Amino acid sequence: MSGSHGQGAVPVTEPNPLDLRLVPPALAAWATAALTLDAPPGPALCVVLVCLVCGVLLLGAGRAGRASGRSRGRPGWARSSLAAVLLCAAAAAASAGLHGADVRRGPVPELARRSATVTAEAELTGDPRLSRPRVRGDHTAPVAVLLRARVLRVEESDGRSTRTRAPVLMIVDAGAPAPGGAPEARAGRAAWLSLLPSTTLRVTGRLAPALAGGDRTAAVLRVRGAGGPRVVAGPSGLQRLAGRPRAGLREAADGLPGDAWALLPGLVVGDTSRITPELDDAFRATDLTHLLAVSGGNLTVLLALLVGPPGLARLAERRGLAPRLGLSLRMTALLAGALTLGFVIVCRPDPSVLRAAACGAVALLALATGRRRSLLPALATAVLLLVLYDPSLARSYGFLLSVLATGALLVLAPGWSEALRRRGVPPRLAEALAAALAAQAVCAPVVAVLSARVSLVAVPCNLLAEAAVAPATVLGFAALAIAPAGLPVAKALAWCASWPAGWIAGVARAGAALPGAGVDWPGSLPGALLLAAVTVAVALAGRRLVRHPWCCALLGALLLLAVVRPAPLTRVVTGWPPPGWRFAMCDVGQGDATVLAAGAGAGVVVDTGPDPAPVDRCLRRLGITRVPLLVLTHFHADHVAGLTGVLRGREVAAIETTGFEEPGAEAEFVRKQAAARHIPVTRAVAGEERRTGPLAWRVLWPPPDAAPAFDGPNDASVALLVRAGGLRLLLLGDLEPSDQQALLRSPQAAGLAGVDVLKVAHHGSAYQDPELMRLAAPRVALISCGTGNPYGHPAPSTLAALRAGGALVLRTDRDGALAVGGGEGTAGPGREVTVTREEP
Repeated sequence: MSGSHGQGAVPVTEPNPLDLRLVPPALAAWATAALTLDAPPGPALCVVLVCLVCGVLLLGAGRAGRASGRSRGRPGWARSSLAAVLLCAAAAAASAGLHGADVRRGPVPELARRSATVTAEAELTGDPRLSRPRVRGDHTAPVAVLLRARVLRVEESDGRSTRTRAPVLMIVDAGAPAPGGAPEARAGRAAWLSLLPSTTLRVTGRLAPALAGGDRTAAVLRVRGAGGPRVVAGPSGLQRLAGRPRAGLREAADGLPGDAWALLPGLVVGDTSRITPELDDAFRATDLTHLLAVSGGNLTVLLALLVGPPGLARLAERRGLAPRLGLSLRMTALLAGALTLGFVIVCRPDPSVLRAAACGAVALLALATGRRRSLLPALATAVLLLVLYDPSLARSYGFLLSVLATGALLVLAPGWSEALRRRGVPPRLAEALAAALAAQAVCAPVVAVLSARVSLVAVPCNLLAEAAVAPATVLGFAALAIAPAGLPVAKALAWCASWPAGWIAGVARAGAALPGAGVDWPGSLPGALLLAAVTVAVALAGRRLVRHPWCCALLGALLLLAVVRPAPLTRVVTGWPPPGWRFAMCDVGQGDATVLAAGAGAGVVVDTGPDPAPVDRCLRRLGITRVPLLVLTHFHADHVAGLTGVLRGREVAAIETTGFEEPGAEAEFVRKQAAARHIPVTRAVAGEERRTGPLAWRVLWPPPDAAPAFDGPNDASVALLVRAGGLRLLLLGDLEPSDQQALLRSPQAAGLAGVDVLKVAHHGSAYQDPELMRLAAPRVALISCGTGNPYGHPAPSTLAALRAGGALVLRTDRDGALAVGGGEGTAGPGREVTVTREEP
């Protein structure tokens, strides 16, 4: 297409038609593998035979037609295409059937069904990683080391020994609760985490059935690993060669600032062992997790240095360093192939790495032969080859997201980028914006299924992070390559890489901290289809809206307000928090987190709940930016594990805790977090009185020097009597009945009669002292508990006793977050108490 262009106009070129010939066979193979991966041998064989016979018949009919001269043009092409689809489906069904039979064969699946204890020799097939700490009830589940392995020999309890090749997931209980743990436990975990793939171990453990089919796992082997691994044979030479630069990169990153120390190995080689749950949550909230998965973007950056940017492939076969070094076309392809192979070995053959390497290999073959490249057929070929090689990829969400994102960049992004340029957007910005929008549009429905949430900040966060990805990747790989030979130089390169890595982490944290960073969405197939329909509708409407700049600006401003959610506007729209609120109970699930208003933007926080995200979200909605005091009533995980959520982006002046430091792991966690932020930690003692802003309170429990007499953490809970305006509030932590009775006998009992608000002890459990409830006689009783919790909280007997005393009883599992107001004017039984529920 040609024509005259005005000054500053962008020339319009005729787009090349997409080559879609390999897409149907690739999709057919993918779908067939996903459906037949765990199918019985009979149905899988039927699929193979039917597809194979039909495909051969179609090919034969097409050949006969060509011989007679009757089959030319579109009918012959359609027959050949359908035959290719059927033959690829037959090959995928055969591969999936063989892989499924390989997983099911041998004694391991049957032993797993019997939960047998065995001694096994297992060869590691992947890098060890830590499970994520999870709160269960009042404690944090121990951190386990997870290893993918292949059982080579299994010995049963009766002495029978059988050779096999069954893939298993090993879960190693390294004997340390999380976070923290004894030094010897941490050393044991480090020994397991230092193992390299291809290492052979001898372990004893209990087998259990795999949780899900189709993921190349015959069973789960739970191992007690406190004594450390017993190595039978060391790793292969290739794995040792790959392990040295990975270890060198970790050593080069030591001493970097916290986020860069954790993030740089993840950005470069996908080593996420240092990523904290808090930082991981931030990456998930902003849809930046692909940066931690060693996607094809890492390989693209490296190849671009050698052969030039992919976008210039149609104009020139080579750019970058290759022509400057005088390398021939074939030598460039060979060098790029060696770089790709080294990339796969060092980064491990994960789905996204394999997909990127396969695409690169097809493109490099075209480069070596001097033929014109087409990246969409390369992607289809990569999908087809990888699904045939490992059919379990057909059910991998990571592989699906990788292919969808790459397909969006090849199919949608060029057209969207051209449209943006025609409307005056600078070319580089148009290309980056189109790529981010296209990837988000096609990947969002899948992400919604996984997280039941849709990010509203994904596109801007990806745009802001993208500028730092290339320098961080290049400098990180340079540090990785140089570390085995020159660690000081590698440390200098890692220090340079820490700046862009820190920027990426900062973007993730800032985006996740926005009040409207995401919206909840149904995490199901109908939810994904609904989001896909909404996305298509928005894309179609966007084509019309771009012609009206003022409408675009208005919608952009509304979206910005929805994401930032300024407190005055939010209060007008939602009515939350209510004006003049005194006390708020956050909805944090099965745990406790409450807030006492202490002035504009300030609040005394009592407990943090079991998870950082809910309490952080609650405090943001309440507008709390300063915490004069954080009270942790006791060290059970459902009261302290959300500590980092309170500390996130807020000024916390001091932390006050109980003197009974059990469980030890949680107490150590609190000490470490406080020390890292230089926050003083004090101990609460009965009789202590304090005041801040409009708040005044007295500590009722625990008594001084009573810690040795306590039977458990609940007995040592900090209990407070608070005056907020004209309201009196009694916060009992998790005090047990015996401690409640002791509180009644103490000198502090005199002020407990007739309180306005009672925070019911221990999530409303049945273990309450009736005398204390009768004395307190609260007008409002609030209970913090989780929906469907396994403990039956709150107990019907407790609810009945509170209502019999005239209390209005509200609970977070049914009523959500709650805010108490009123109390203005003179004290007395006639003072007003209001309770407001936060609307979802």
